[in-house]
Amino acid sequence: MWKYYALLSALFAAATSILAKVGVKGISGNVATAVRTVVILFIAWGIVLFSGQMKEVKDVSRTNLIFLVLSGIATGLSWIFYFKALETGDVSKVAPIDKLSVAIAIGLSILILKEPVDLKTILGALMIVGGTIVIIW
Repeated sequence: MWKYYALLSALFAAATSILAKVGVKGISGNVATAVRTVVILFIAWGIVLFSGQMKEVKDVSRTNLIFLVLSGIATGLSWIFYFKALETGDVSKVAPIDKLSVAIAIGLSILILKEPVDLKTILGALMIVGGTIVIIW
């Protein structure tokens, strides 16, 4: 199932880029990020509430909390810079640069998490980097 979820994530991420570019027109990227964040807040807690997972909130450990807060900070900064880029840049240029995060995440997963890597994963990451360079050059 993870592959289907990942494909849906990619589909919605692509839609996000187009919708965000239209949504940021005439306002600052910071305001756009704040509005988007409120929407996501309601959706995320709504899912937790309606799926009956509220009882799991008490199981969040201190370590979970620290790393989720750090992840939230990284996400927030990513969105702020993404919207700043969309304010003046074309989606067709901004999105591929943003997707360099895939290659960077692969590299960090190897260095920090010590995840195993195979040749096709390395080649794929290099192709993402190469493709991004071709698109933005």
